[in-house]
Amino acid sequence: MTDNVPPGANGTGEGGDGAQPQPWFPPAGEPGGYGQPPPFEPGQGPSSGGFGQPAGGSGQPGYAQPGGYPPQGPGQPGYGPPRGPGQPPAYPWQSRPQAPKPGVIPLRPLGVGELLDGAFTSIRRNPRATLGIAALLLTASAVITTTLSLILVHYVGSVTLPTPGEQLTTAQATRLLTRLGEVLAPTAAVSLVLAFIVDTVLTGLLTVVIGRSVLGHKITAGEAWRIARPRMAALIGVTLLIPLILIGIWAVYVIVLVILAVAHAPGALIGALAAVGAIAGIVLTIWFVIMFRMAGQAVVLEREGPGRALGRSWRLVRGSFWRVFGITLLAGLIVVITAGVLQIPFSLFAAMAGGGNSLLPSTGGNVAGILISAVGGVVAGAVARPISAGVAVLLYVDLRMRREGLDLVLQTAAAEGSPMSGDEFASLWRPGARAGTAPQAGQGAGAGQGFPPGPGAPPADPPAW
Repeated sequence: MTDNVPPGANGTGEGGDGAQPQPWFPPAGEPGGYGQPPPFEPGQGPSSGGFGQPAGGSGQPGYAQPGGYPPQGPGQPGYGPPRGPGQPPAYPWQSRPQAPKPGVIPLRPLGVGELLDGAFTSIRRNPRATLGIAALLLTASAVITTTLSLILVHYVGSVTLPTPGEQLTTAQATRLLTRLGEVLAPTAAVSLVLAFIVDTVLTGLLTVVIGRSVLGHKITAGEAWRIARPRMAALIGVTLLIPLILIGIWAVYVIVLVILAVAHAPGALIGALAAVGAIAGIVLTIWFVIMFRMAGQAVVLEREGPGRALGRSWRLVRGSFWRVFGITLLAGLIVVITAGVLQIPFSLFAAMAGGGNSLLPSTGGNVAGILISAVGGVVAGAVARPISAGVAVLLYVDLRMRREGLDLVLQTAAAEGSPMSGDEFASLWRPGARAGTAPQAGQGAGAGQGFPPGPGAPPADPPAW
């Protein structure tokens, strides 16, 4: 097979006057072929910068040299020839530098699979500070609620449903409702308070643990508590603010309906507004929950106050609502399924031990059934809570890497590799932190204080309100 040589060329690339250059890709083995120096044209001197400049000449490099095509000037890289074994590719599109991964995630914007994998990897690499913390707190909560349930069952009696086909008299129905109130109301109230406390403390501790795992730092439960403890008051505040805002939304809905009812508005109008208002209330509730999803992480990692944390979360999620909503929903489904699967054997054992037709395992049956149910709840929660917390923290990191270039700051810190104190680590997460300089001991972590800008660093954020 031969190439089509333009008229006037002699086929060797060394033509005389009027000679034309060889084709773009000559056959292997011929001058200018793969691995061979290209042909050169007479008269193309150092100042021409043409493609025919001989390799090693005094002019600018041609495409046979490491300087390559197009000529960039001395010392500038270009498209070089094929390299030998062990040498990096000469063409930039053949190899893209991989983002560093000092911890559980690569330091770049993440995909959904990487978020979930990072959450599970955080648990696997540091089980004592994830599963251990969750198990300890949930066990303490379960001991309190189980003890209360046993006391109530002992003094009040178990609450059982009537057998199928049995007709309840008015007196029996009243007695059943009274028993339910006496047993379930105190248990539910105590469980709600304990769940709030446990969830808040777990959020703070697991945020610290998983935030450190992003850089590959492994800390103990005691170290996590020392770091998170100063932020617990603010974390409790922001955790209370969110449900208060949601209660305010539904309070407006109820007040409007009451006003219409007092004003003797038509029933059709009240019913229509009740239906539309309920839909709007549900939509607004979901919207606010997602927009405030990153508030806890802002409190713990950025050391913001409750009000500023809500505003910070709003700015981070704005424009990414559907992505945050989808990932949160997917993580919630995974958590529910995981907890349900883990509780299945305990529920079966509790049913066999407790027997009967108790309304709830914690309000009926014998002591063995109640204890087995409590253990199942602890095991399921100890696994499910760290997964949920891990996804939330890594989603927060992902949003900041996409919007603020946090990956550059974390890459700089990871390259240093030196241990960081709590203040130094906190300075990485401040909105004003910059890439290019590792945190220094004693550096201020106030709002707007950060690292000097490095090459390619993103612009500074406005101060968070």
